[in-house]
Amino acid sequence: MIQQRATLHDVARLAGVSAKTVSRVFNQRDLVHAETVERVLTAAKRLRFRPNTLARGLRRGGGTNTIGFLIGELSNPFYYKVAGGIEHELARHGYRFIVATTDDTPEGEERVADALLAQRIGALVIIPVADDQSYLEGERQLGTPVVAIDRPARNLVADSVVLDNRGGVYDATRRLLARGHRRIAYLCNPASVFSQAERVAAYRLAMAEAGIADTTPWERLHDDRSNSGEQTVRELLTGPAAPTAIICGNNRMTIGALRAMRALGDDTTALVGFDDFDTADVIGVTVITYDPVELGRRTAQVVFERMSDPTGFTRQLTLPTWVVERGTGERRPKGTTA
Repeated sequence: MIQQRATLHDVARLAGVSAKTVSRVFNQRDLVHAETVERVLTAAKRLRFRPNTLARGLRRGGGTNTIGFLIGELSNPFYYKVAGGIEHELARHGYRFIVATTDDTPEGEERVADALLAQRIGALVIIPVADDQSYLEGERQLGTPVVAIDRPARNLVADSVVLDNRGGVYDATRRLLARGHRRIAYLCNPASVFSQAERVAAYRLAMAEAGIADTTPWERLHDDRSNSGEQTVRELLTGPAAPTAIICGNNRMTIGALRAMRALGDDTTALVGFDDFDTADVIGVTVITYDPVELGRRTAQVVFERMSDPTGFTRQLTLPTWVVERGTGERRPKGTTA
């Protein structure tokens, strides 16, 4: 037989206090004497009582103390590291956290966002996938803060926290050029994605400054869900005028490139990947990196700022990226010396 959940009144009877006092312990603890707080919490633990935070928020007419986070998919280390940073900061302020996945599709984004908003979350953090986030404008006007992370929202008044995508790729390309490379390939997702557009633009700029205006022969812009980069790199390295260096726009592309190079026995082509990943330091892969946990932490801070000032001007916060040299990106073209 399933037992009934304990109520606030059950806790009050066991603790020998009023229901109003129990409510204050869970909502305004600083107004209750410490000895009474301990008595109420002990009673709540014995009865396995959990306060209904959703109902409490709805009674106030606002949202709950739960923040929703929309990510693409759980398999990408970027997402869960960012989520860890957000959760750590939220926990410090007594907020809870719900992570929901969109499968990196526009349809999934709107459907899952609607499901989270139906729970009256206190704020929504989103990694935009769709080309248009205007469907969130009505909710924002009703007081639910929306903060975009990794790329700005489109057609929506919202704060955003992004990476210095241009700076990292520009620096990496310049380093390869300085080591004598001229045939430098670039692999990334289609440039319609904000972060990838920024990265490929920086690559093209650095190449143009070196007198290489046409990078079309070495650019490969593929969706990494359908093409991991492995087959593309095989074709590049076995084709005419093969590149002597490769820059990958994300960690999936980098891993695909490594697989292709290993299969070909290639240990001479220089390789730089955007996004660090587990074991990259062990196998000596040069990467353009950043602090994903800090990215999440700063995003949570922007959420709190927006919750405290719903009508203030929106802003875009940009966090730094940098190159970590570990070996693959320091290779020089064949026939050249230091």
